[in-house]
Amino acid sequence: MAKHVKISCMAPPLKEVDPGQGFEGVVTQMIAKWEAQLQQVLPERPDFIVLPECCDDPYMKDMSTEWLYDYYRYRGYRIRDYFAGIARANRCYIAYSANLEMPDGSFRNATHVLDRSGEVCGTYNKNFITIRQKSNSDTLYGKEADVIETDFGRVACIICFDVNFDELRERYMQQKPDLIVFSSAYHGGMMTSYWAYTCRAYFAGAIWRPGICSILNPVGDVVAKSTLFYPHVTETVNMDRAVVHYDFNWEKLEAAKRKYGYKLKISDPTQLNAFVISSETDEFTIQDIVREFDLELLDDYWARCREDRAKPGHLEP
Repeated sequence: MAKHVKISCMAPPLKEVDPGQGFEGVVTQMIAKWEAQLQQVLPERPDFIVLPECCDDPYMKDMSTEWLYDYYRYRGYRIRDYFAGIARANRCYIAYSANLEMPDGSFRNATHVLDRSGEVCGTYNKNFITIRQKSNSDTLYGKEADVIETDFGRVACIICFDVNFDELRERYMQQKPDLIVFSSAYHGGMMTSYWAYTCRAYFAGAIWRPGICSILNPVGDVVAKSTLFYPHVTETVNMDRAVVHYDFNWEKLEAAKRKYGYKLKISDPTQLNAFVISSETDEFTIQDIVREFDLELLDDYWARCREDRAKPGHLEP
């Protein structure tokens, strides 16, 4: 059964602020920035808006780390609460990424996922902050990484430098997310495709401008990206999907396509021999198709290959 979700990723430039107005003025300037930027995507009526890492960081010449963390302390959760109002008014989820002070005075580089009512439905604290950030501030490494339940599926959050660490990716792989949300200060390159493919999940990256925001499908193909002139992107994806391999499935997929036509979508990235299949109708789910045509999912095929290798007499002496 088609489960379409519209995702917007945003990468506006940093906001140069006038510090002469004090911290209150800086908070006001940052909210004004996002009020203007959000008008680029809200008319699309997205289900999920992904913001870049530290999305409410101001910019000014010769800004010190001490000043920035004093700003964080003053700002508190006020800008997050502003986004909560946007989420509530527009009935959408928002991934809000920011450096936030904890009750003990330490900080976390965090993503708060706000639900359609503006409530925090899940929090992820960046597991792999950079050595530079740790040495220059009171920000601590996060240690938890659990998927966040939404009304359209399971969301895994990562932030910037996180994308380089296999242990985090493998932890999420076990939880089978539907969507990976990547709030970042850099693109991540080939690692973004690798995360999408190995987690069999959609991937939505929001990057500081001039970085490129990208939305990828569960075999790592870019299905939409932002541009220099439009530092935001909106794309609809279908969460009712599965990933299957070419081997032992090809004839079955052809038979399914002949029977269901446009109601079944098969996306072929060519180079992987793995396809994303999705139901484009309310008449059946993709798992109904898997059962009807006895399709073998990609992970099940890999498991069968390993089992075959381990059979007596199959492995060289």
